[in-house]
Amino acid sequence: MLSRTADNLYWIARYMERADTVARLLEVGSRISLLPSAQGFRSEWDSLLQATGMAESFAKKYGDPVQRNIESFLFFDRDNPSSVASVITRARENGRIVRTALTSQVWDALNTAFQELKALERLPRSELELSRLTDWVTRHAAMVRGAIDATLLRDDGFNFLNLGYYLERGDSTARLIDVKYYVLLPRIDFVGSGLDNYQWSTLLRAMGAARAFHWAYGGDATAAKIAHFLILNTRSPRSLATCSAGVVNHLDRVAKEYGRETEAQVLAHALHAGIEGTTVEAIFDEGLHEYLSRYIAETAALARTIHASYFSGETR
Repeated sequence: MLSRTADNLYWIARYMERADTVARLLEVGSRISLLPSAQGFRSEWDSLLQATGMAESFAKKYGDPVQRNIESFLFFDRDNPSSVASVITRARENGRIVRTALTSQVWDALNTAFQELKALERLPRSELELSRLTDWVTRHAAMVRGAIDATLLRDDGFNFLNLGYYLERGDSTARLIDVKYYVLLPRIDFVGSGLDNYQWSTLLRAMGAARAFHWAYGGDATAAKIAHFLILNTRSPRSLATCSAGVVNHLDRVAKEYGRETEAQVLAHALHAGIEGTTVEAIFDEGLHEYLSRYIAETAALARTIHASYFSGETR
């Protein structure tokens, strides 16, 4: 496969997964903001910007992190390269470029999302409830992913699409968990309280994982259980363990198909081994935020290596 085709396929997946993540971040902020006593050392809306790493660019354009401005910035703002509008547009453009590498069902799913997005942008903001927008994004992201899984050949194109999905989903899960870190209450005696556990449960619901969590663990939703579910549990579809295993699987399949391994395989196996070799206790001893920040940095390094190995021709 041509490197530019592989690159476009990889970014279709990353962009659609990023759109889904931004929608879920907005859902987390909306749910937590309904708690009248949820006052952390940052507001719940500012926490979204901190977790996504976009606080500085938001502040330059909008100033104070109030809900309406953050919704606009994360959903409609074309100046924000990670907004829903920006990433869905880019996913569709990448799909148009590699149209012959996609089935008609995948292209239709991408194009429908783009066309409906344009219709949403023409409506007055007063007519658009946040829940309607977030539901719309998660539905279309699922439609694209479903079309890929149901109709594409299991060839190198399929592997590069899934590399994009698993890398982005792992990064996204870490950032979604980190939102909870940014709204932790300032006094240590709140940790483990009913409010603290309610916030963790809110995170699960926003990620569409509440029922799966209760099937897996039952009982109360505690920080330790949820951290295990979202980081270490291989049965959880969004966990860091599942995502790192997916990256390893598809990179190994690419290596087998091309007859050679690269530094990307080495980094991916090391990342996955690090997750498999740790425990929830070790993660909390290190610090949840510190652990997630390290994982995000290692994932970014792996993404750069994949680009150099397969898309840019920098390594052979």
